[in-house]
Amino acid sequence: MKIGAGVRRGGLRRMAAVVMAASAVAMFSGCGLGGNDAAAVTYEDAKKSGKIKVGFANEAPWAFLDEKGELAGYAPTVARAVLKNLGINEVEGVVTDFDGLIDGVRAQNYAFVAAGMSINPKRCQSSAFATPDFKVGTSFLVPKGNPRHITQFADITRENVRIATLGGATENGYAQAAGVPSNLIEPMAKQDDILRAVRNNDVYGGAMLDVTASWLVKNNADAGLEVTPSIQGGAKPEVGTFNFRIGDDAFLADFNRELRKLHDSGEWLQLVEPFGLTAANEPPPSLTTEQACTA
Repeated sequence: MKIGAGVRRGGLRRMAAVVMAASAVAMFSGCGLGGNDAAAVTYEDAKKSGKIKVGFANEAPWAFLDEKGELAGYAPTVARAVLKNLGINEVEGVVTDFDGLIDGVRAQNYAFVAAGMSINPKRCQSSAFATPDFKVGTSFLVPKGNPRHITQFADITRENVRIATLGGATENGYAQAAGVPSNLIEPMAKQDDILRAVRNNDVYGGAMLDVTASWLVKNNADAGLEVTPSIQGGAKPEVGTFNFRIGDDAFLADFNRELRKLHDSGEWLQLVEPFGLTAANEPPPSLTTEQACTA
């Protein structure tokens, strides 16, 4: 059976152990592994050295270690294209639990976050987000046939079933807003933990981004699971992007400029299609970061 990024389960566990033993660092660049010099955690230093650190959560298809131990996924691929145009060709990825990514960038463990993080008002209080880069919805990862008919957050309360979420993810807020009792929501550290919990009947299902749920089912066809139709969890479309330290205005402005070029040229779609994103995931052109940051 496959887990998460499509890496065999045993291989992923071995790779995770190697990563943690090596200070949770994975190296990648446009031409392979980076050099031995330390990568920068500030834009100014990165422009001088051509090397930079980014935070990621090892969650497919957003940002993960592939079978070769190289950083792959939507976010690293798009970030690599942007950074190359800024003269930065080597990137060092620092594995961090999803709900610790913002604290990590604030602590200068890395220069920015490349993990496919959704923009929301709470996160905007402590992190500076780039222009919206993708649009997603929420789906439920459930047993085939969905016998308890969970398709909305309100259904969780009606059926009195436990649903897993990714710790720190927007689905926790959606569940709370829908009045779901906290004892029915089980936050977990990794999406692979959610997959195993649903497969083993430890929880009925998992609430997560629709792209993530579809990726998990596609790469774990023998798990006996399916994905419910995508829903919009909040009052407005859920959009996500890269995020930076508050005050890194020059870096953010330069990154945004090159990111918009990728969208305008059509290159963005070519870059992200291998990871399950399509033209439907293009964010609404009229929706700004400032709007996404408001309640």
